[in-house]
Amino acid sequence: MDLTARRGMPGLAYPEEYLKRLAADLSDKFAGIFGAETVERYVLESYTGLLRTSKVRAHLAAQTTRFATDRLLALAQAKGAIESPVPEILFVCEQNAGRSQMAAVLTSHLAHGRVHVRSAGSSPTDTINPAVVAVMAELGLDMGQEFPKPLTDDVVQAADVVVTMGCGDACAIYPGKRYLDWELADPAGLEVDGVRVIRDQIRARVTALLEEVAENS
Repeated sequence: MDLTARRGMPGLAYPEEYLKRLAADLSDKFAGIFGAETVERYVLESYTGLLRTSKVRAHLAAQTTRFATDRLLALAQAKGAIESPVPEILFVCEQNAGRSQMAAVLTSHLAHGRVHVRSAGSSPTDTINPAVVAVMAELGLDMGQEFPKPLTDDVVQAADVVVTMGCGDACAIYPGKRYLDWELADPAGLEVDGVRVIRDQIRARVTALLEEVAENS
């Protein structure tokens, strides 16, 4: 992995060394599925994709690990190299800082393992909306480990259901998948009371979606 040109990048003192170690670890994890070059490319793309928006550089290494690992898993699922034991649901909004994050966390909480959830943004921002974090905490749901992620083709390919919320035409269309568009207000700039309304609307839609998924599984 040639990262020499990236020496001095903000966030990590020696990002090339960390990324090399991560690529080696993931090459072992996905041995027999992906070659080293593919893994290295995904690690570098994941790092640079998050670097564009992340303000909290101290968390960038952990976020890169999670993002690159999940992208490779999604690609393996899409290619049929790894079987997904439950339906895959992808939530997409513009910034991945509000609606799609709430939908993903609520779905994971309410599904009790019946589905696997991902979220992404067509133009992700740097942090999750604090009002969103606050209204989710009211339900006892901690969003402290969540972070905005760019939308990538692999997670779309791996999804069985793609739910969009104001992301325009950024999401690629693949045959054999179910696409839903939820018209919901953007919580950006709203006070907690307004975000709480959106949260409850999302929870109602998630509950209905999970019932449909259960019926069709």
